[in-house]
Amino acid sequence: MPVQHGHHAHHEPKHHGGHAHPFEPDMLSVEEAQERLLALVSVLGTEEVQLMDCLGLALAENVSASFNIPGLPNSAMDGYAVRVGDVASSSAEKPVTLPVSGQAQAGYVPSTPLAPGTTVRIMTGAPIPKGTEAIIPFELTDEAERLKSGDGLKEIVIRHAPSPGDHIRPAGEDVQKGAVVLQAGHVLDPASLGMLAALGRRSVSVTRRPRVAVLATGDEVTEPGQPLEPGRLYDSNSYTIATAVRHYGGVPQLLGVARDNMDALREKLRAGLNADMLITSAGVSGGAYDMVKDALSEQGTMAFWSVRMRPAKPLAFGLLKAPDGRSVPHLGLPGNPVSALVAMVEFGRLALHKMMGLPVMPLPEVQAVLDEPIHNLDGRRVYARVSLERRNGELRARLTGSQSSNVLTSMVHAQGLAICPEDLLVKEAGERVTVQLLDWHGIPSNVL
Repeated sequence: MPVQHGHHAHHEPKHHGGHAHPFEPDMLSVEEAQERLLALVSVLGTEEVQLMDCLGLALAENVSASFNIPGLPNSAMDGYAVRVGDVASSSAEKPVTLPVSGQAQAGYVPSTPLAPGTTVRIMTGAPIPKGTEAIIPFELTDEAERLKSGDGLKEIVIRHAPSPGDHIRPAGEDVQKGAVVLQAGHVLDPASLGMLAALGRRSVSVTRRPRVAVLATGDEVTEPGQPLEPGRLYDSNSYTIATAVRHYGGVPQLLGVARDNMDALREKLRAGLNADMLITSAGVSGGAYDMVKDALSEQGTMAFWSVRMRPAKPLAFGLLKAPDGRSVPHLGLPGNPVSALVAMVEFGRLALHKMMGLPVMPLPEVQAVLDEPIHNLDGRRVYARVSLERRNGELRARLTGSQSSNVLTSMVHAQGLAICPEDLLVKEAGERVTVQLLDWHGIPSNVL
């Protein structure tokens, strides 16, 4: 299938301002296409998953505490457990000396109460002896001097008069028995996974990850690692798409390359119908050799074929019928690598997140000032690849070289997608522009 190189990319519009070219009636807006896609994608089922494999997944159950955390009152400091009345007169000028009757360590419950007129050396997190009313941090005693001189800790000088409850963590301070700690739908992050472990859970019910079949098409496409014949190109799309699937939480399955004949295409498509979702690249733009449309129409119903955006105008989505009766969502991406990746960001990401029961959220956005113009050639929403730099306290956006949809380096060096709306012919240099931050590496430090 011939690769389209975005032949309009180097032409300048003749007029600035006002509306761009009239909209083509068969093209959906980005929002219309996203709504159709999300309406046809369903949340997947649930499965029990070990905690270490749950990062980024959505809980499918309410999780309640069957015990208090902490289970017993415990010390918030390394220090000395006291009864307040025994040291009420203590100060740096007139300290009180108490005999040390024992030591309390984390993980052990003291067997005897704190006797009046004595103290117990206690470690952080250790359950407090019965009768304890406050903890004196060791810095407010002469412990350091005693240890340095070798006098031992049979007694301790206390230089502070505490208030009741000082440095004592009450039982249930973090979590109370019977409380719902995490609700179904909560997206599991390191903190909540630690909370599940603190509750004694080794596994939890979550909405499972989608299995996503990824298929490239075209006689000109060669698998990486194989000799490259003249006129051929390596299959980069399968790898950008599959790793994007993995980044957004799915489990990719590479189907390889389908050649430009209907039998080969049907065979690969049937293999893809075993997955929860099928993503193809190339073959949806309507060219003479683009047979994916015909093959897909045989397998199911397509919701749209074209979106009012640049890049990624030839973008297909629909439901295919699997042999077992399931409806398998299919996302047909353009063949040009930038188009395919932008479409994954704007559409594939949303589909995968909905399937996983995750919040369907837009990418984070910032406002920046353009270093150079973004031209809109045909009334589509332009997603220009930009790098970001903060200069003189102002966030600036610069195009990452050629914006042709076959130039993958424009995505390699991009930190965001700067948007020129459908109804503008140009976003001039010096104008403010909305930039969607690509979320592959987190928010760039120079944006903050």
